[in-house]
Amino acid sequence: MPSPSDPTVIAPNLKRRLSGVTATVVRLVPLQTRMIGIVTTGPGLPPDLPHLPLWRCLFLPRGRWRVWHARRNTEMVLGLLLRHLFRRRLRLLFTSAAQRRHKRLTRWLIGRMDRVVATSPQAASYLEVPATVVMHGVDCTAFRPAPDKRALRQELGLDPDACLIGCFGRIRAQKGVDLMVDAALALLPSRPDVQMIFTGRVTDDQKDFFAGQQARIAAAGLQGRVRFLGELGWSEVARHYQALDLFCAPARWEGFGLTPLEAMASGVAAVASQAGAFTALIRDGETGSLVPTGDGAALTAAIRGWIDDRARLAAAGRAARAHVEANHRIEAEAEALVAIYRGMLA
Repeated sequence: MPSPSDPTVIAPNLKRRLSGVTATVVRLVPLQTRMIGIVTTGPGLPPDLPHLPLWRCLFLPRGRWRVWHARRNTEMVLGLLLRHLFRRRLRLLFTSAAQRRHKRLTRWLIGRMDRVVATSPQAASYLEVPATVVMHGVDCTAFRPAPDKRALRQELGLDPDACLIGCFGRIRAQKGVDLMVDAALALLPSRPDVQMIFTGRVTDDQKDFFAGQQARIAAAGLQGRVRFLGELGWSEVARHYQALDLFCAPARWEGFGLTPLEAMASGVAAVASQAGAFTALIRDGETGSLVPTGDGAALTAAIRGWIDDRARLAAAGRAARAHVEANHRIEAEAEALVAIYRGMLA
């Protein structure tokens, strides 16, 4: 593990709450420490990661260059301040996942980075500077099929005999939570063994939205079969993936979207919208389904097709695991980024 006081690469995380960006840092850095001297900095990270307190970044030794790998606007700003105001010798790298035209400030910041990485070809197409595409991967050791799914569900307080559908992420319309509730209202009354769980935080600005979805579920008498489990810790999220039969990611827009990969690595078929990088991750009809973004009827139909053919659903889960192992392992992502770090420092 590198000396936290004299790293070669710094991966900042300037957000306390669990997010996709934070998840990326948490999963990549332990692998990258075996290849290069990398540390994290910022709040909200597990204590076992190599870590440099934020204030120490102001006093990095000036004897050599380092890479500052930002993934948010705030982290680009801090990198620029450290380099130009505090005269730290930093090469600035930014990873962009957004699949939309960036706002003016973001474009200005990106234009001042030394290198830019995009998480998909679609994300690269929205950039006004050259970018290297490095797609996200998933840790196939942390995310793997459960040896005994029934026993795991009992441990988690879930029905061991249900056909269990999951949707993980923040509770908001952007994630398509209302479309999932629509599907539950359409499908569950006639399928008594099917249940649905959501995990993720409800932010203050989404409390009315959340209350509205709960009211719809209660009015249909499904509150015991459609459950919101709240925000879970890292290990609990992985265990809940393992407990599923089908995973859904019906986001209306998405930067990259790791959740279907994590589910598939856990041996679970995935239904997703044609948002983010989902179209590059899911083999339609083999490891799950792709549906038009925002199309609730298509989402419901896709879910129906899988839960009404359990043998096909189980086979898709096995195919999903094999697909991720063959094409989307996190080790490839870690190696590609370390190669970029070394090139920036050469």
